[in-house]
Parts: sequence; C-alpha cells; structure tokens
Amino acid sequence: MVAMSFAPVPATAAWHHRGARSGFEVVYFAARGDGWHIEGWTTAIEDGATWAVEYAIEVDAAWATRSARIRGRSAGGFSSALLEADGTGHWLAGGKPARHLDGCLDVDLAASAMTNALPVRRMALPVATAAAAPAAYIRAVGLAVERLEQTYARTTDQATCQRYDYTAPAFDFGARLVCDQAGLVPGYPGIAVRAS
Repeated sequence: MVAMSFAPVPATAAWHHRGARSGFEVVYFAARGDGWHIEGWTTAIEDGATWAVEYAIEVDAAWATRSARIRGRSAGGFSSALLEADGTGHWLAGGKPARHLDGCLDVDLAASAMTNALPVRRMALPVATAAAAPAAYIRAVGLAVERLEQTYARTTDQATCQRYDYTAPAFDFGARLVCDQAGLVPGYPGIAVRAS
C-alpha cells in the first residue's frame, strides 16, 4: 500500500460555518524552517452564544503539532491557552506537563474546520487503512483543553479527493470527510463549507 502524497497547502483558505453554527473562518499558511506556521481567526454564533477564536499553530515537517497559541472571546470574557509539544506525544499546557495529552500528536480546535488537515497530512494513510489520532482538543468557549479520542479510516478516493470515515466517540459523532489534494476539507458535514 502506498501512502498519500499531498499538494502544497495554499497560502490562505476560508470556510463558512453552517449547520451546527453560523460564522466564518480564515486561515493563512506560511512555511517556517522545516515546518509550517498556521494562523487563523474564526467567529461564530452557536446555540445562541457568540464566540471568537484566534490561533497560531506550529507544525513540524511531519505535520505533528509543536505549539498552539489560542486566544478567545465570548460573553464570559477573554481566555487563552498555550500548548507546547515535543512531536513525540508529550505536552505542556501553560508551561506545565499535561499528562492527559500523552500520545497526542495533533491539536484539534472545536472552532476550526482546518485542524482536521493536521492528522490527515501527518498520517498520510494509504487507502483501506485506519489509525487512531487522539488529539489535544480545545473548546471554542473558554478554551478548555482535553483529550479527544478520534479515528480516521481512509476509504476509496473520489476523483482527486481523499475520503475518510471520521469518528469521535466522546461526542457520538461520525462523518465522511472528503479532503482535497492539500488535505483540507471542502466541506465538513453539518459544520462548515469551504469558501476559498
């Protein structure tokens, strides 16, 4: 079986939040050293509550998350989170060891449609294979950091796009994710649709 190869990420991408929430996300990608610097802003209204999240994520050459700086604003006030990782599954949260994140290689922002690209690109799964991808999950309101068990199973491709069956049992959630040649989702069922 041959692992997936990816096209370069675009300089920028954007999504409309639709379904579970209403809003917009804009992200910028920049090569930095042997990895990538990813900056994004996302705002939405969800279940009658508004929130805004700004993030800066550093990934290494293998697309493993090395740091994530997140700032948020909701009706409850301002919040922030800082995660640092060694790329082998060990994390610091706010400068202190975060043992509950041991084994995680990705950050997953509840506020973002982009962060699914991190495990997709990092794992580069061949067709008909699956892998667990536990993540450091950060909620949109309050920016609480928790461990999220999730799985990606790559199914047959659709034209030039990859397809994955994604599951997150803690949320009783599953979806068929279609990813473009750069590993970004054109549409996230019930959550977001690519705008650019």
